Parts: sequence; C-alpha cells; structure tokens
Amino acid sequence: MKNILIIGSTGQIGSELTMKLRGMYNGNIVAGYIPGAEPNETIRESGPCAIVDITNEQQIAETVSRYKIDTIYNLAALLSAVAEAKPQLAWKIGMGGLFNVLEVARAMNCAVFTPSSIGVFGNNTPKDKTPQDTIRNPRTMYGVTKVSGELLSDYYHIRFGVDTRSVRFPGLISYVTPPGGGTTDYAVDIYYSAAKGETFECPIAQGTFMDMMYMPDALRAAVEIMEADPSKFIHRNSFNIASMSFEPEIIYNKIKEYEPDFKMVYNVDPLRQAIADSWPNSLDDTCAREEWGWKPEYDLDAMTRDMLAKLKEKFGK
Repeated sequence: MKNILIIGSTGQIGSELTMKLRGMYNGNIVAGYIPGAEPNETIRESGPCAIVDITNEQQIAETVSRYKIDTIYNLAALLSAVAEAKPQLAWKIGMGGLFNVLEVARAMNCAVFTPSSIGVFGNNTPKDKTPQDTIRNPRTMYGVTKVSGELLSDYYHIRFGVDTRSVRFPGLISYVTPPGGGTTDYAVDIYYSAAKGETFECPIAQGTFMDMMYMPDALRAAVEIMEADPSKFIHRNSFNIASMSFEPEIIYNKIKEYEPDFKMVYNVDPLRQAIADSWPNSLDDTCAREEWGWKPEYDLDAMTRDMLAKLKEKFGK
C-alpha cells in the first residue's frame, strides 16, 4: 500500500499521474490543488482531494498527517515561458515551495519526487547527447529554479536522509491536458492543429532540435524511479531521461504522413526561441538506464499515430 500526495495534481503532468497512481495503488492517493485550479470530475470522484498550496508548509504538513502520506510528488511549478514573465513567482513556487516540501518530508519521513528539466542546461553545455554530469548554467529563471532544486534535494538526502529522487524531463507531449506555456509546447500544439484541420503557426525556428517525450513514458519514469532499488543509485537528483529528439520540420513531415493536407507556417516567438536555443539538442540517458532500468516505449511514429487518433476522438473528427 502507498499513501501518496500529488501537489499540483491539476497540471500537465499531475492530472494524468494522479489517475495512473490511483490505478496502481490501494492507499490514499491525494490530489492536492489550489483554489482556481480545481480537479476535474474524474479526479474528484476517484479519490481524495485536498487544498494544498505549496507555499504553505503547515497546509502540506496537515495533509501529510491526515492521510498518513509516505510519498510526495511535488509537481508545482511555472513552465518556462511563464516563469520568464513572472520570475519572482517562479522562484517562490519552485524554490520556496520545494523547501516547504522537503522540511515536511524530513519531519514526517516521506520520500519526495520533484521533476527537473532539460532547462537546467545552458548555452555552453554540450548540445548533442548531453552527459548526465556536465555544466549546468541556465539563463532562465525556470532553469535556475530547477538547478537549485536538484542541489537542494541532494542536500536534504545527504544531510537529513530524505529519500529524494528526480528525473530531468524533456518536452512532454500529451493529448489530455492543453499546453500551458512551455517552450516545447509547440510539439503539443502542432498535433491539436493537425487534428482540427487548422494551419499551424510554429513559434520555434526550423532546425531547432529539442528532446521530447510522450506523456505515457514520462508517467512511467515518474513511477519507476520511485519504485527503484536505491542501493543501485549513483545519482539521485536528477537523472537524464530521453526518448526522441526532433526539430519542427521533422514532426511536421511525420504528421503529414497521416494528414497529407496539413499545413505549417513559421511565426517565431523570440522569447521561446532564445530559451530553446539554450537547451540541448539531445540527452544521454545512460545513467538512468543502468541505475534503474529506464527505457522509453514510444518513438515519433508511435506517438504521432496515437496523438492524432486520440485528439480526433476528443474533437469528434
């Protein structure tokens, strides 16, 4: 039995991870949310929900105590482009919130998963097959909070014995939750446009490679790392994980294999392009494969077929 608190359960990852965890475990799988971002009907009716503001340490502690929580999935964060527009709030949620979670975990003996990102890397990081252990010097507030979060999580493990674990997510692609302001969200938007029969305006320039992953693989990674035998860990916070790397023309041409009339034009967003240019083209996930058996199941073709089918069903096409 597991008793799990998901903070940020209504976000891009949380809305799907909550249901996955409830399908796996018989304990209390608590969907933590903030007013204004209430859970949908499926989440509300399938298990316990609680207001949990990550900036409120007492609220986190009370929820952990009430539901006898042993594992916290800390998913609260602003996405990259939004964080650049609201850097103070990004720090308050990303770092102040993480500190609150780790303090509760230290006091109440909880394991903690906090996702990191390819955003931890910067312009002078090796671009291709970026190593697990390399320079991390981001120039975005999103990346700064992610690097700081990795360091703080490692500190709480080394200093206080808190079982902290993390993966560096690439761009995540899903048909369930609409895109919400991430630099890689163009790779979600493009499928929405294709499924609706609309011309897609791409905000990322041709030739810009970024690592991407289909959400089912991302959810498995979040579960599998918390189930892994920690005695095999050399790293903890945070593991590179990878699935596929592409630039806009590659995904566009793949979609056209199934939607021949689909059209795309470029309307580059300078902010998102600058962020994308600072990120790796691809990640080396050897350490995750060796230390806890990570392996993706979806490539670009399998993801494209599934995304288009699910979105057409969603839109009644």
